[in-house]
Amino acid sequence: MRRTSVKDGVTRDGAEANQVTLAMRAEAMLARSALAVLRRLGPVRASDFGGAVCRMIGPLLPVSKVADTNLRLVMPELDAVARRRIVRGVWENLGRTVGEFPHISTLRENTSAGPGFEVEGACHLTAQAERGGPVLFVSGHIGNWEMLPPGVAKYGAGFASFYRAAGNPLIDRMIRALRNEATDKPLPLFAKGTRGAREALVWVAKGNRLGMLVDQKMNDGIVSRFFGHPAMTAPALAAMALRFRCPVIPGYVQRLGPARLRIVVEQPLELPESGDRQVDVATLTQMINDRLESWIRARPESWLWLHRRWPKDVMREVERSRKPR
Repeated sequence: MRRTSVKDGVTRDGAEANQVTLAMRAEAMLARSALAVLRRLGPVRASDFGGAVCRMIGPLLPVSKVADTNLRLVMPELDAVARRRIVRGVWENLGRTVGEFPHISTLRENTSAGPGFEVEGACHLTAQAERGGPVLFVSGHIGNWEMLPPGVAKYGAGFASFYRAAGNPLIDRMIRALRNEATDKPLPLFAKGTRGAREALVWVAKGNRLGMLVDQKMNDGIVSRFFGHPAMTAPALAAMALRFRCPVIPGYVQRLGPARLRIVVEQPLELPESGDRQVDVATLTQMINDRLESWIRARPESWLWLHRRWPKDVMREVERSRKPR
């Protein structure tokens, strides 16, 4: 019997085959068919198709109530009509992101019209590429976040990143292949969890670059304010930045149209240096949350409001206030 070998969080031998069920194979077959259809449509029509389907179906799903509650909590000035408009926009952006995913590798920079991408603040990328050494890129699930790794890599600043493996290993393999296809040189994808965190730490310690999306709730994180409310936030990026005293570069993706995107790269954050490590970690984590908030407030429909970002007790109170008394 062959031994099981694991590389980048994915089992590579016969053990994987034993774990793949008939249902998983059927699911993977459907995914491959959908992928083929999206490729055939081309980037613009695939984006339009994905956006239209999700905009129509998404608001009817129960998870949209989570988005509405989030908006009621942090943007109380919005009325019901405005909240519904944002939730529809969230679903449309998500659908477009899925539709564009198979075409990321084909998008070209600075096209005059139609599908493509542009980079604002590219000077910050070239400066870090020339400087060398460890760099941390920070962003969130904003616009088409899948464009960040390949877009940044074109300026010599490609970075490894974390990812959450799909439950179906066959589909997970497809997703990873698409991400590798979009970059000239495939870089590590660290599985979320303790082991992945250790591997990422070693990666940065060796002078490499790492990108992290830090906008989701982390139950064992630290309390940091987000949209004026306490939110459990991952402190790992801040801790690594302070440990290695390496640049933290914020950036995100704006959607300009179907399969037309703008990567916005900002100047590195100024690292706090109070002499108290815990205070500095908290300060830098708050700085990052503040950047995320500013981007989301500017275009609220571009962010994934669909997850429970704030504490359950706070959310329950908002939900209770919605019910008629």
